Amino acid sequence: MTPAQLSRTVLQTVRRAVEADELRVAVLPERVKVQAPPRAGCGDYATNVALQLARCVDGGGPAVALRVAEVLRRRLVRTPGIAQVEIAGPGFLNITVESGGHAALVRGVLERGEDYGRSDALAGTRVTLAPAREVRGALVGVVVGRLVGVCGGECEVAGEGEVLAVRPAGISAEELLSRLGSDAAHWALLRAAAHDLPDLDPGRLLAQRESNPLFRVRYAHARVRGLLRNGLDLGVGPSSDGGGADSAYDHPAAVALISLLGDYPRLLESAARHRAPDRLARHLEATADAFFRFHDACPPLPRGAEKPLAAHRSRLALAEAAGTVLAGGLHLLGISAPEHL
Repeated sequence: MTPAQLSRTVLQTVRRAVEADELRVAVLPERVKVQAPPRAGCGDYATNVALQLARCVDGGGPAVALRVAEVLRRRLVRTPGIAQVEIAGPGFLNITVESGGHAALVRGVLERGEDYGRSDALAGTRVTLAPAREVRGALVGVVVGRLVGVCGGECEVAGEGEVLAVRPAGISAEELLSRLGSDAAHWALLRAAAHDLPDLDPGRLLAQRESNPLFRVRYAHARVRGLLRNGLDLGVGPSSDGGGADSAYDHPAAVALISLLGDYPRLLESAARHRAPDRLARHLEATADAFFRFHDACPPLPRGAEKPLAAHRSRLALAEAAGTVLAGGLHLLGISAPEHL
């Protein structure tokens, strides 16, 4: 079950609960947002739909949110494709999908390649941006145009249009490229939220160490490519087919990485709608960090005298899927994804 399918499933569950008079809500949401949970061990996806619905109920508060969440939990847990639903905090629903869905998602990423994440979510939407002379505003406009495009919309720059409220970088394009180079300059201008000043310190942006988020993202991609090359030498190729794939993805580190990969299409739509490339940059950071945790906990290749197993092929497929998302996201930001770093 993909995040988009799960979103529709939760929305249908809300509507059926209302029809059955289990919930009395004045206004039903048009869409339900599901996303990767903030911490490992909290299911595959999380949604705050119960909190949203509680606001539309007379006397809504924490007790009402928990009651709404329990109504939805009882219904969702009986839905095919959903293995477990738990209530967390003031009314969040943490949802675990059946393990077979994990392998299907990995296959879907690999089948679509860098087209994974493209959708028609903004089909029929035409965005007109006002031209920006300042380097950061101009770059954000270019990337917003790409994001709108991958979501099925159209974007153009014209004299009269939406002005992107981006805090200026206070530096010329020429000086920025001279100081940082293209990749680090793009990251610096796009990683900061629109209202924040970007960090333009070469000592941090060009450092090849873990404290540098750009290095971690690009190194994670390069590490994936290295695993695939080494796997070829060992006769181990990526594969997410067969029953072994499901059990190979049961580890919390694998589940956390798969959740982020599954959330990527929704993230692209959110970044496009809100004109916020920084959301994509942060998602790539989270994906890279999740990949390294998975890599350490679930080695994709045999170690020492260990024989290649089906689990290695499945893990290698997940690693390749992570690399695919990292490369696609970097390219949308105008940043290279090297095979060696």
